[in-house]
Amino acid sequence: MKHLLNLLAAVSLLIWGTHLVRTGILRVFGANLRQLIARSVSNRFTAVLSGIGVTAVVQSSTATALIVSSFVGQGLVGLPAALAVMLGADVGTSVMAVVFSLDLSWLSPLFIFAGVVLFISRKDTAAGRVGRVLIGLGLMLLALRLITESTTVLTQSPTVRTLLGALTSDLLLEIFTGAVLAIVAYSSLATVLLTAALAGSGGIPPDVALGLVLGANLGSGVLAVLTTLKANVQTRQVPLGNLLFKIIGVAIMAPLTGLWLRHVRPYVPETATLVVLFHLAFNAVVGLVCIGLTGTVARAVQRLLPQEQGSAAGTRPHHLDPSALATPSLAISCAAREALHQADVVESMLLGLHKVIRTDDLQLAQDLRRLDDEVDGLYSAIKYYLTKISREALDEREGRRWADIISFTINMEQIGDIIERVLIDIEDKKIKKGRQFSEAGMEEINELHARLIDNLRLAMSVFLNGSVRDAQKLLEEKARFRDLEHAYSATHLARLSDNTVQSIETSSLHIDLISELKRINSLLCSVAYPILESAGALAPSRLRAMADQA
Repeated sequence: MKHLLNLLAAVSLLIWGTHLVRTGILRVFGANLRQLIARSVSNRFTAVLSGIGVTAVVQSSTATALIVSSFVGQGLVGLPAALAVMLGADVGTSVMAVVFSLDLSWLSPLFIFAGVVLFISRKDTAAGRVGRVLIGLGLMLLALRLITESTTVLTQSPTVRTLLGALTSDLLLEIFTGAVLAIVAYSSLATVLLTAALAGSGGIPPDVALGLVLGANLGSGVLAVLTTLKANVQTRQVPLGNLLFKIIGVAIMAPLTGLWLRHVRPYVPETATLVVLFHLAFNAVVGLVCIGLTGTVARAVQRLLPQEQGSAAGTRPHHLDPSALATPSLAISCAAREALHQADVVESMLLGLHKVIRTDDLQLAQDLRRLDDEVDGLYSAIKYYLTKISREALDEREGRRWADIISFTINMEQIGDIIERVLIDIEDKKIKKGRQFSEAGMEEINELHARLIDNLRLAMSVFLNGSVRDAQKLLEEKARFRDLEHAYSATHLARLSDNTVQSIETSSLHIDLISELKRINSLLCSVAYPILESAGALAPSRLRAMADQA
């Protein structure tokens, strides 16, 4: 019993070490890996190479599948190119299995020691996250050694020897078992390494090990499909296409397991090496056979998972991809894109507000007020999505971006509320009473509204690009808007003293309206403060005084 518990503990340690390496690499290099994939999809062959490289670093074809799926879901990468990346990803994880099958146990204490020192001393830095990766690598190597030792002891038991002797090969059962293990372990790499270690120590026969390897490959495809079930159709197409590739690979390689043992084993006497080389051969064969079928498989997947059809008014891109949460830097980008969509809705409300003021369109006013519900819904969705991103997984820059997105969406939600209140006032004090602004008053509103739209678009640009120059321009516009609001309030009072009838009737509404437009403008300009502060461009100038007045 003790030796069995040791084996189970070693298997758990292997799975945990794989998790540490995968998440650590994504936290340190996630953004760079995304850029590498995005730049390399110009043709199928560079896409395959990028898949090999990225997955060799991340040590998880499932993680690569989630990154590429998110790209497809956002329309940044075509489906055939994404499928080519996945062919390379599977080869990459096979290469890492071969590397880990070597006797590298002597590196385990070195990796763990160096990793713990880095992680504890510099926990919230990139060096600390590299330490996390080193700890994971050390635990994986230690776990593989413990698995070998525990299995060797177990196989010396007469009871276990009797069970192994009675074990007969059932290929379908082995494939099913391997697939289940890969799904449970959330890693085909861990499953293949476990299988190789068990086979190398005599825990399972070689033919059973090959069947488990086939199943582990199939399981990794099923795992990616399960992980993206709640994503949009485009995102789910990549894992489904990759699963089809793996099914083709199993169909090709399953009948060849006997030939592999017969013809390759004489040249590879170590059973563990024989198993991981079979894993590499499986994915290499799939890559060679399927590289020319990416277009065909893509069309088949698009027929199986057609894009959702809906009315133009009710259709919008959904950037909050749940599968991207495994890659914090990618999830931050998804949240930023959805925040820009929220700003687009606010822009529609502002444009509609001006039309309501000019035309007294009561129906449009009511429609615009309903748009505020969409703005509120987007705010809630973005906030909930961001809360699911571990703050510990973000570096300092990503942490600031996380806070900026929250602040931006809060401001957009508040602007939507202000516009809704303004629309209610216009309905009650202008449209229903049949009143009109004076010609001079309307010109003032037109001027403020035009500046407001320009500042909204500039704020969106600052939020997206983080340009210090544009942020400074935005705060300069805030000062101009404030001066205009003061000047127009004074000219409105002058019209009242001249007993202008239209100005008298709409005085309260006019003053409230330009005041609310100023509030909206202040919320827009607040986007500039964190950009300027982080760049050190806020404190020494009069911009700091403006920030204090906000």
